[in-house]
Amino acid sequence: MNRYHNLTEMLAINRSAHAYFSQLPAHVRRMIIERGDCVHSQAELQGYAEQLMHQND
Repeated sequence: MNRYHNLTEMLAINRSAHAYFSQLPAHVRRMIIERGDCVHSQAELQGYAEQLMHQND
C-alpha cells in the first residue's frame, strides 16, 4: 500500500484515489479536505469517506 504525505499529494499522484474522491458527494469531499493532512493512503481515504457517509444515514 502506498503512503502519501497528505491528501493533496495522493490525489495528484494516484489516479485511482483521485477518481474515487471525485465521485464522492460534495459535502463528503469538503469534510475530507478539512482533514487532508490526516489522510495518507487510498484505504484511509475510502474508510474515512465510508464513515462520513454512514453518519448521514
